[in-house]
Amino acid sequence: MIRILALDLGEARVGVALSDPLGMTAQPLEVVPRYRLLERLPELVSEYDVQRIVVGLPLRLDGSKGQAAQAVKVAAKEIEAAVKLPVELWDERLTTAQAQRMLIGADVSRKGRKNNVDKVAAALILQSYLDAKSR
Repeated sequence: MIRILALDLGEARVGVALSDPLGMTAQPLEVVPRYRLLERLPELVSEYDVQRIVVGLPLRLDGSKGQAAQAVKVAAKEIEAAVKLPVELWDERLTTAQAQRMLIGADVSRKGRKNNVDKVAAALILQSYLDAKSR
């Protein structure tokens, strides 16, 4: 199976998650400042032998695409050009809220939540993708 990297693109930070080598589970990996993303991605791709990247697509609750989704589509094309790997967009609705609830449930401090919510959201996006592809 191939290793897949997932990104939760925010304006300031990007959450990064990675699949296990069998493509069954997603693990939060790190948070990268948005301005460093295109510099850090080739390093991650090389280090983990990534073959595909999944980028969270922020659809509206009704499923329509707004300005944020259009911006992510542009960023996904830039990512694809930078790493020369297939990039797939994946619905990320409510993943950040779900990640926040998980971290609160785990009694993570407010500062800890701020530092981890993006990579946990990326892991939720990736796990959703992996589950859908395994069906």
